[in-house]
Amino acid sequence: MRRTRIKICGLTREQDVDVAVGEGADAIGLVFYPESPRAVSIARAEALCRRIPPFVTIVGLFVNAAPHAVEEALERLPIGLLQFHGDEDEASCARFARPYLRAVRMKPGVDLLNYSASFPSAQALLVDAFVDGYGGGGQTFDWSLIPPSLPVPLILSGGLTPENVGDAIRQLRPWAVDVSSGVEAGKGIKDAERIARFIAGVRKADGSNL
Repeated sequence: MRRTRIKICGLTREQDVDVAVGEGADAIGLVFYPESPRAVSIARAEALCRRIPPFVTIVGLFVNAAPHAVEEALERLPIGLLQFHGDEDEASCARFARPYLRAVRMKPGVDLLNYSASFPSAQALLVDAFVDGYGGGGQTFDWSLIPPSLPVPLILSGGLTPENVGDAIRQLRPWAVDVSSGVEAGKGIKDAERIARFIAGVRKADGSNL
């Protein structure tokens, strides 16, 4: 069975990390963008990371961060993957010699093939909705804007929920899905039941794609 990878992003509490890991998430996203309601400090992230077992990837999300801020996080935390959501160019993303995801704020007129060519060192494109500011704001976008094949893996984000993630996987067959607000009871406060239903929805859709 083809298995869609799952990232639960914007975690701020130990109990939410425990639920996400226990339900089978492949990656945990920690937000280091001070303006986000889901932002965590390095010290807070250290406490959360201590609860994450081997083989679950820790992803550090940054938006136009100063290089020293990224370097401090890499020095103090077991981050396995960086995620850039701002206006960073390819050189800025690659300078840390760490695998990274490049987020794309998707709207009509955005050419993902050209975008991918501009970031040849990215491990994947994370496609999110275009809204004012940074991040998808829990909004979906027109999935038909995504071309049928990309030269890099596709990570689908933007407004995913337990209710629509199955349709997204059956339509697009992404390498991974990324959810934050879609499994929350409040900003930065995850809902255990919604996490469980989201992951179950992914697994069900994987099974239907045999």
